[in-house]
Amino acid sequence: MDFAASPATLRDLALESNAWPFEEARKLLKRFETSGTPETVVFETGYGPSGLPHIGTFGEVARTTMVRHAFEVLTEHKVATTLICFSDDVDGMRKVPDNVPNRELLVPHIGKPLTRVPDPFGTHESFGHHNNAMLRRFLDHFGFDYDFASALDYYTSGRFDEGLVRMLERYDDVMGVMLPTLREERRKTYSPILPIHPETGIVMQVPLEEVHADRATVVWTDPDSGKRFETSVTKGGCKAQWKPDWALRWAVLGVDYEMAGKDHIDNVKTSSQICQILGGRPPEGFNYELFLDERGEKISKSKGNGISIDEWLTYASPESLAFYMFGKPKAAKRMFFDVIPKAVDDYYQFLSAFQRQDPKQQLQNPVWHIHSGQPPQKGIEVPFSMLLNLVSASNAANKQTLWGFITRYAPSVTPESDPELDALVGYAIRYYDDFVKPQKRFRAPDEVERQALQTLDAKLADLPPEADASEIQNAVLDVARPIERYQDTKKTGPDGGPGVSVEWFQALYQVLLGQEKGPRFGSFVALYGIGETRLLIAEALGRRSD
Repeated sequence: MDFAASPATLRDLALESNAWPFEEARKLLKRFETSGTPETVVFETGYGPSGLPHIGTFGEVARTTMVRHAFEVLTEHKVATTLICFSDDVDGMRKVPDNVPNRELLVPHIGKPLTRVPDPFGTHESFGHHNNAMLRRFLDHFGFDYDFASALDYYTSGRFDEGLVRMLERYDDVMGVMLPTLREERRKTYSPILPIHPETGIVMQVPLEEVHADRATVVWTDPDSGKRFETSVTKGGCKAQWKPDWALRWAVLGVDYEMAGKDHIDNVKTSSQICQILGGRPPEGFNYELFLDERGEKISKSKGNGISIDEWLTYASPESLAFYMFGKPKAAKRMFFDVIPKAVDDYYQFLSAFQRQDPKQQLQNPVWHIHSGQPPQKGIEVPFSMLLNLVSASNAANKQTLWGFITRYAPSVTPESDPELDALVGYAIRYYDDFVKPQKRFRAPDEVERQALQTLDAKLADLPPEADASEIQNAVLDVARPIERYQDTKKTGPDGGPGVSVEWFQALYQVLLGQEKGPRFGSFVALYGIGETRLLIAEALGRRSD
């Protein structure tokens, strides 16, 4: 079905779809039922450039883009939309990140806006500019359609001036919202507006002694010097504390949709109240679950735990990352290297299924949302997990070696005819070298396994060289069927007897490849080669327990 040729039909299907981007887009439609749809519907994502961008930041942009496209489908592309990626780069640097070079360079600048802190990498005019560039580079690499917004630009240009003056005018109301959310000690020093010290450049966390909405200034005292200042809130003289800052953005920019992490549920409520005080309407959105590292701890830009954007792209494609972000956004996700192989293979499985699905099913398919309704027409010949096992078995150190096996398995496929598979080959080699190879632990077969491997070797020897994956898999199963250890009484074999348990395949991968698991064994042998697999068996049989 040509979706582009039938927007009305597509809209009807989308109105009934329970894919989460459509559920979110329908919330936006409802938002405008009484007020009418604005000329441009504004989506926003926020980014705090206190450290190198992590995958959680990318996930927020990717997911918001999916909702934006779903909304465009529901409105038949008749309503303009924009996605603002806003960087709070005037935020004061609270501590030196753990994952940057030249950390000593940053220490004297604690408390200054990130755009006034030197770049420890030495490539940009400030640390904030460097981290903004890192974020934009990746977003551009993936092809997101977005408008980047810098808090530095918005504050210093006067874009926020009117909203800041309104915050002064309604200062007591804003404080009435904020103070109940703070600890008693914090209440004594809290201010929703933070003056930037005219002499040191530090973002001052001090109480305001006087608020003058008529002349747009605040009065405060430097606690170290005792010197008193009157600072204008306009043209970048001050910035809003982060919850009021969030509300300020929503009100001034007219943000209609913004999602946030589950840990911000209460903060969303607080900022929404302040947005209303400033005369704005809080955006629609939902709270997604947190991204966790391998230890189950929340990932952090300053800690650099979990996996970075560049690290994922070292081992897999942007599409696989977007696929991982699509699934169950309200469930916690581990963001570490071991999730990559499954994400890659699952992406291609859904891509392959897409062409066989009817339009209703296609709208449920993650690849439709990842590719804004236009997923690629073809998948790949060899799964990523299979490539990893091929590298493992062959000890391939370069693409040429791996392609030698692939072209024998699929003669019509070459690096030139399938550049996507060629890229996947490179990913597999790098992933294997860094994560699989260091963990390989071969074990010697016990007596039961030794006899089974001898029988398997004989079975493989009897197969024709051109035997396909299915024929090889059946031979592998036939070896295990009479062995009591590998019988699974919950399954039924072709002769009516017990089926074969996964323990048999676990033993094969442990003994032959030094790994705990792998893909379908018959497919692996078809790709690697019967003769080559028999050599692996011979090596295993020559291995004895100490």
